[in-house]
Amino acid sequence: MKALVLPAVQATPEIREVPLPTPGPGEARVRLAASALNHRDVWIQQGKYPGIKVPITLGSDGVGVVEAVGSDSDSAWLGQRVLLCPSVGWGDDPRHQAASYEILGLPRDGTFAEAIALPVENLVACPAHLDDAAAAALPLAGLTAWRALMTRAALRPGERVLITGIGGGTALAALQIAVAAGAAVAVTSSDPAKIERAMALGAAGGELYTAAGWPGRVRSRFAPRGFDVVIDSAGGEGFGELPGLLAMGGRIAFFGGTRGKWPPILPQLLFYKQVSLLATTMGSPAEFAALVAFVAEHGVVPVVDACYPLEEGAAAFARLAAGAQFGKVVLKNQPAA
Repeated sequence: MKALVLPAVQATPEIREVPLPTPGPGEARVRLAASALNHRDVWIQQGKYPGIKVPITLGSDGVGVVEAVGSDSDSAWLGQRVLLCPSVGWGDDPRHQAASYEILGLPRDGTFAEAIALPVENLVACPAHLDDAAAAALPLAGLTAWRALMTRAALRPGERVLITGIGGGTALAALQIAVAAGAAVAVTSSDPAKIERAMALGAAGGELYTAAGWPGRVRSRFAPRGFDVVIDSAGGEGFGELPGLLAMGGRIAFFGGTRGKWPPILPQLLFYKQVSLLATTMGSPAEFAALVAFVAEHGVVPVVDACYPLEEGAAAFARLAAGAQFGKVVLKNQPAA
């Protein structure tokens, strides 16, 4: 079968012929219709993850049809159109992943291929309203956003939410989930066009974090008493502004640090308001199933920025690395002959 393989760190992914995987006991082989890139894939390509073993097929997101199973007891999955949960081996503790936890695409081969074998516990029936591109755009970003908002921050209808750095897949997933859950959402960005597009998805509005005085304006416009929940995926100096934007009992859920260390933060901004700082990443198969059920119930359609054939995967990587996307960059496979 064909796969988009990273031959070496800092190399360009290339199409190669690789063996068709055979599902073992408790596993299924899924014929993939589409997959989607995450910044994780670009960072692995750039050598920013430890313990990278190459060559490897990257990719954590995928949708397709089950074509083989390793155990007769799992035969009910055959022929089903499924989404793939990217969390493998989460473990029994819902509070955190197990020591043996893995994410599809590193260290095991991922979804940038014509087929993949993975545990059946990582399969969820795909909502009928999602086409292949939108379905492929959901898993990793949606799961990360779901755990941050619904598990860690315990979002309630009517609460006020601020999402920083709108435009990437996870921030957009958080926006769509929060809006569907009945929250009032504001966003930040460095691009006015991205704020406008976020408003078309249900955001009340936003502010440019590159403009002086943005924290005061975003609070006075959208949450005079402060935000109940802030979702941040960047860290860095801008994180220092976020505690001052919180309401009493507010929560900051964060899952990224691409902008580096936090600046000094006054403890008084945190303890007097009884706020919570909630570190989070990814999520369990149970949370993934809850996310997919929510998406089906509310008709949520993930935002797709661009689609490329699997054979043009290098161009898809370049698109995501440039940082101009709004939504997910998707790879689509040719239908089987």
